[in-house]
Amino acid sequence: MKMHNPPHPGEALRELCLKPLGLTVTRAARALGISRKTLSSILNGRAGISPEMAVRLSLAFNTTAESWMNQQVQYDLWHAERNWKKLRVRPLPGPPKRLTGSDPEAYHPSFNG
Repeated sequence: MKMHNPPHPGEALRELCLKPLGLTVTRAARALGISRKTLSSILNGRAGISPEMAVRLSLAFNTTAESWMNQQVQYDLWHAERNWKKLRVRPLPGPPKRLTGSDPEAYHPSFNG
């Protein structure tokens, strides 16, 4: 399900994990085995959640790595799709090949024009 302007996963991390547990950035970073600077970059939306970080977060907060990666993908994809007109892509000839049930024309009516 697509979200409208999904939050950066760092916001969810701060609001749903750190704050309820009363964790400081320093203490959480230490528990995750990363630097305070790295965690701060994620929490402030300057860095994304990598697959390795997703695994670290899943282990530390008893969640799944997939949930963290899904949040990151939703965030990244929403921002990429907002700027689709800036992409210099030419449609290729032939029948459209769909990897999923998604239809680019449903999101971008002028995709082929």
